[in-house]
Amino acid sequence: MEENFFEKVYTIAKQIPEGRVTSYGAIAKALGTARSARMVGWAMNASHNREDVPAHRVVNRKGLLTGKIHFDGTNLMQQLLENEGIQIVDNQIVDFEKVFWEPEIEK
Repeated sequence: MEENFFEKVYTIAKQIPEGRVTSYGAIAKALGTARSARMVGWAMNASHNREDVPAHRVVNRKGLLTGKIHFDGTNLMQQLLENEGIQIVDNQIVDFEKVFWEPEIEK
């Protein structure tokens, strides 16, 4: 089940448009498992050897880069987001609501 769940998470993560972000909880909700945001986080952590999964576009519900410790280097997650035009101050996305992508609505 775990591998299957992870693959479902990756399918949604791959749909996040460049320059947009979503949250662990939004992905969990889109999968019909609203209480499994932490499992989505585990899936994102496990995806770092997969170039096809944009894990840098998944943040916490407040727009914080909580997953950045799992990226190589100290600021790789932030650099990847900034390269896509997302502004970040103190590990938090500026105008989070404007760049937030809702997987349930925008599929």
